Parts: sequence; C-alpha cells; structure tokens
Amino acid sequence: MDVRRLRTLVEVAKRGSFSAAAEALAFTQPSISRQIAALEAEVGAQLLERDARRVRLTQAGELLVEHAEAVLVRLDAAQAQLDALAGLEGGRLRLAAFASANAWLVPDALARFAARHPKVDLSVMQGTPHDNYATLRAGELDLVLVTSWDLDDLDGIETVKLLEDELFLALPRTHPLANRKRLAMTDLAHEPWIEGAHPDCLGPLDQLARLIGAPPRIGFHCDDWTGKQALVAAGLGITLYPRLALGAPRPDIAVRPLPRSLPSRDIYAAFPADHRAPAVHAMLACLRESAARGHDIAA
Repeated sequence: MDVRRLRTLVEVAKRGSFSAAAEALAFTQPSISRQIAALEAEVGAQLLERDARRVRLTQAGELLVEHAEAVLVRLDAAQAQLDALAGLEGGRLRLAAFASANAWLVPDALARFAARHPKVDLSVMQGTPHDNYATLRAGELDLVLVTSWDLDDLDGIETVKLLEDELFLALPRTHPLANRKRLAMTDLAHEPWIEGAHPDCLGPLDQLARLIGAPPRIGFHCDDWTGKQALVAAGLGITLYPRLALGAPRPDIAVRPLPRSLPSRDIYAAFPADHRAPAVHAMLACLRESAARGHDIAA
C-alpha cells in the first residue's frame, strides 16, 4: 500500500470531508478522490461511504485507519531520527533527573552536549521515578536518570549504568563523631535523621535500620540540598550525602565516609527500549564522559 494514500485516508477520516483533507494536505479535491479510489483498489474493499454532507469510514476503513495511524507515527519518528542523525541540526532532547544528579553531573553533560550540538533544544525537568517512567513511555521525555533503587518498573524501558554513587554521612562539624577516624553504622542508632525526597533520601529504611541496629528516627523532612545542609549545620540531625552532591558542602558540616556495609546506589540512564533517538545516543556519550571525571568534580 502506498504510504501517501494511507496518509490521505487518515486525513479524510480526521477531517470528515475530501475538501477539508485537500486543504490540510495542499492537494486538490479531485486528487484526494483519485488517491482514495486507488487505495480502495489496492486493498480490494470500500473504505469510505459518501453522502451529500460528509464521508464516513466503513468497517474496512476503520480497520485500515487504525493500522495506518500506527504506521505513520513510526514512519514520522524514523524520519525525524534520520534527519537528526544527519548532524543533530535541530530537534530537541527532553531529560529528567533528580536533585543530586543536577548538582554537577547533568550540568556538566549538558554543557558538553550544547558545545557539540548547539542547534538541539535542551530541557530538564524533575519528577518522581514512577512519573518519569510513565512520561518516558508516553514519548514526552527522551531520557531519564534513575538510581538502582528504582529498577522495578522497566516494561518497555532500557537502562545503561553510568556510575556508582557512594553514600557518605553528613553531620554537624561540632558533632562528637565528626572527628572520628572510623565510623560504625551502630554509632548512628540513636541519632535523629533528616529525610529527603526520593531518590535523594535515606534509601530503603529497612536496610538502614538493619545496619544501625534500630529504626532510624526521622526528625525532619527536607527535599533540597541547601535546606538539608542547613538543618545538619544547625545540629538538628544527620543525613546521607551522595557523592553526586559533594560539589560544595557547607564549611560548618562534616562529610565522612561510611562503612562498606552500606552499599552505594548506582546511577542509570533510562530511555524507551523500542527506539533510541540520535540525540539520546549523543547525550549518553556526554553523560559517560562526565561520569568518568566525576570524582574530580565532586572532590
């Protein structure tokens, strides 16, 4: 079947008349009629019923339009990707990340990408992993950064590991444990904790409770790193501090390594499994380069 005729059929079905479809497609009305007649001859079935006021799809027409719309969506996507592959001379890349990834990893990767592909329009948003996965599947996002804590909802989604994100402990500079050369997780059993928004949080709380020997006592909730650091500096609690956020901690807090019994969280890039746009491929390369020098940035 001729793709142009399929597009014409879809447009006639959407507009309800040959004249409206002709105007939308910049054709003449007789041209639309000829294309539909040729398509009906190709498939061997009547696709439209005509009356004085409008045209309606037959059962065969409804069936063909349903498949044609899916085919045209994929063909348009393929053409867009081929155009982008010619040099990323335009288009857009929509990325979602979480707060600590935006501390240095995402900005560093975006700067690399923008320098190489200045004509691609970039945008970044934040959202919960569940919402970001849904938006990714809907085609409203191209790439999402997630942690290993959120790899249980990957139907139709592919992931690539970028780095291991070590978790540290942030506590007030005046805290008795701040100058301790070695910390044990059980030293933290009775400390008040400051919780954050997932995935910049205390992680799986049952795992943390098992390691410190008691359920963590949550004193405060705060979703941004500036606020969390201020609460720690004020002596109101301690919190986990990922390497991703280590660019510039406040001078009045101490950031200390934790025992290896607390596993790191891994950072992944996620994208639709059925296609990977050229801009996504280029951004993955930039993210890998940024991640490779991450220890220097976060030192």
